[in-house]
Amino acid sequence: MNPLDCRNQRARPAPLRIMTYNVHRCVGADGRADPRRIAEVIGACRPDIVALQELDVGRYRTGGIDQAHAIAHSLGMSVHFNPALKVEEELYGDAILAALPMRLVKAGPLPGSVGFEPRGALWAAVEANGTEIQIINTHLGLPAYERIAQARSLLGQNWLGHPDCRDPVVLLGDFNARRRSVAYRMFTARLRDAQLMLHKQALRTFPARVPMLRIDHIFCSRSVDVLGVEVPRSQLVRTASDHLPLVMDFRIVEHQRTRVSAATETVLLSVAPSGQESVKS
Repeated sequence: MNPLDCRNQRARPAPLRIMTYNVHRCVGADGRADPRRIAEVIGACRPDIVALQELDVGRYRTGGIDQAHAIAHSLGMSVHFNPALKVEEELYGDAILAALPMRLVKAGPLPGSVGFEPRGALWAAVEANGTEIQIINTHLGLPAYERIAQARSLLGQNWLGHPDCRDPVVLLGDFNARRRSVAYRMFTARLRDAQLMLHKQALRTFPARVPMLRIDHIFCSRSVDVLGVEVPRSQLVRTASDHLPLVMDFRIVEHQRTRVSAATETVLLSVAPSGQESVKS
């Protein structure tokens, strides 16, 4: 095999797929709570990693089901759940599911205020193609001042600014923030908006029946090579929740030139065209 081909294979690991999806307690447009329907939507997209928001666990209003584990079990994925809200034994919050090796790094609350729904974030490290990817799932508040405080917290030393939160990083979820908002601009000062890396006109996700707002986002660090972004819009998807899912295909790449041995360099130079001094990576 040509040594250059070997090097290109090392530089191009298998692509991955990640999804963020606000499932609205698994209650669809028909008013019916159905975790199996949500699992069907996710399964049709075939993601490796899933970030879910607005899950009920053991809540009377949705039949006492542990929605996080029910969906994960149906998909054959592992799961970590963070309850942003606790009412005695009833829980409500967000989860990360993965079909890859995953470990929980951190789960906890974000700044909030009296009278508004508590918010939180969940950080898991997922191993893929020999690389550990830092995944942070969140669901920010409705008032702008809350979102700014929550964005500041996520960008601080306990989350994205933590020494262990190294590139590659994917921050995703329901941010309740549009492109011109302060919170959105705070995140894009540090990370890249996956949709805008590929499209000038980004895809809207809310409300599901007639999407008018883009408030679900995927932000990523520099080594996350975005290959594609889509928003599924089948009849099932538009019925299952009040949000549409946002899906990203990506690959982790090295930005520094891949190192090769002196012997390999010699081979590469020997097969280069006459007069060519080096082979570009």
